[in-house]
Amino acid sequence: MTQAQPLRVAFAGTPEFARVALEAIHAAGFPVVAVLTQPDRPAGRGMQLQASPVKQFALDAGLGLVLQPRSLRRQGKYPEEAGAAVDALAATAPDVMVVAAYGLILPAEVLTLPRYGCLNIHASLLPRWRGAAPIHRAIEAGDAETGITLMQMDEGLDTGAMLSREAVPIGPLDTTGTLHDTLAALGGRMIVAALQQLAAGQPLAATPQPEAGVTYAEKIAKDEAPLDLRRPATALAGQVRAFNPFPGATVQVGDTVIKCWQALPLAASTPLPHPPGTVLAADASGVIIACGEGSALQVTELQKPGGRRQPAQQFLQGQPLPPGTRCLVPA
Repeated sequence: MTQAQPLRVAFAGTPEFARVALEAIHAAGFPVVAVLTQPDRPAGRGMQLQASPVKQFALDAGLGLVLQPRSLRRQGKYPEEAGAAVDALAATAPDVMVVAAYGLILPAEVLTLPRYGCLNIHASLLPRWRGAAPIHRAIEAGDAETGITLMQMDEGLDTGAMLSREAVPIGPLDTTGTLHDTLAALGGRMIVAALQQLAAGQPLAATPQPEAGVTYAEKIAKDEAPLDLRRPATALAGQVRAFNPFPGATVQVGDTVIKCWQALPLAASTPLPHPPGTVLAADASGVIIACGEGSALQVTELQKPGGRRQPAQQFLQGQPLPPGTRCLVPA
């Protein structure tokens, strides 16, 4: 009797979210025959070239072939680079490719290269929040839950058939950072289960995504950081949590831009007599700022330029914000 050959896995991903999945696949004993990740980028104060978390893990784990093309399209901007990478990937004869936050578009040639195709780990309950920043946008929008969807990739933007979905509640104190870690671990568990199913000769059931309920999670831009204090505090508190740890929501007092890392909405029993952007109180419990619709935002963790993140009590010792201070509000 011939023993079944192990499932040969190629992996494509770049940030920490993807590294967690790669580590789970490796720990489960699947041979990872190729790793694709973004080229090294300048980072840190010295702007030295740094490997992605996925590349660093692959090197530390001795996973062998690591490919870092700037494109995978033979007809694109870097045709020779792309062709060499695709040919090298094909030579490893992967049975399946797992993709998680890779950052490059996979052409049809790559999508159809493994016999089981490409499986994507996506951090939302598709079809809600297709696109680049599903965790941020779910928190910002006030969603009650999110989750992980495993998807059979096609040439569209997160439009492929769903293989499995698992929901995760979004808690009132969840930030993008905390939810990222929860979803990354869940994605690792789910992809390992899917690979084990394939290795056992059991096909993965695919369900087309419904046409209703599609939303797009646009990439987070730094110019979204300022809080529009004319909005209700509930929405602003969601923005603060969504932009933690990147890019950090901000308020501006004079020429000083202050990052707000933790905040709670406060509802006033009667309309506030102060216009949005007015500091109502500032003490050890937080900086309370008047917002739209008679609400107020209590900011409990702040950071001034060049400083560290600090609880309100410590922050106010170096940056007093007495009642009546005005924060910049758009005209």
